[in-house]
Amino acid sequence: MLLGTAMGAAAIPAEAAPATTAQTVTCPTGWGSLAKTRAASTTKPVRNVRTGRHTCYDRMVIDIPGAGRNSLGYSVKYVSRLHQDGSGRLINVGGRAVLEIRVHAPGFDPHTGAPTYPARAGRPLPGVDVTGYRAFRDTRFAGSFEGDTLLGLGLRARLPFRVLRTDGHVVVDVAHTWTGKP
Repeated sequence: MLLGTAMGAAAIPAEAAPATTAQTVTCPTGWGSLAKTRAASTTKPVRNVRTGRHTCYDRMVIDIPGAGRNSLGYSVKYVSRLHQDGSGRLINVGGRAVLEIRVHAPGFDPHTGAPTYPARAGRPLPGVDVTGYRAFRDTRFAGSFEGDTLLGLGLRARLPFRVLRTDGHVVVDVAHTWTGKP
């Protein structure tokens, strides 16, 4: 199943069909839990955030239509607390571990200043419900400041993760376990 909006979001599946019982599933391993960064930036704004459940991991997709893969920068790391850029305001994120997801793209139109992603600082991400997810527990918007959009992702525990880029998307996958077993 593909989740997303009409703005090209369906190009990256947020949710995959579950494996059948006749299949043997081997989950990827070796992602680790250390910070992952890519130095690049775009003025193309964030338009949507969506999530999906897979057999081996939970996925968050940040949609930035029109941004090329090489212009998408990010910083994803575990933090003890999530703080809003500029003000330093603490953003409470549920879960036993918190991933700070910083995308080097604004959450507003740089020409008009009008918001392009309808989120409010400190609130859950609009349209994102992580109920029933194995790794995800909570999502929070921490704001868009000086061309970066900051999100908080609350997790069940500190788990391995990876970050992928495709044209128009930054993808964060969080493994369900450290062992590679579904």
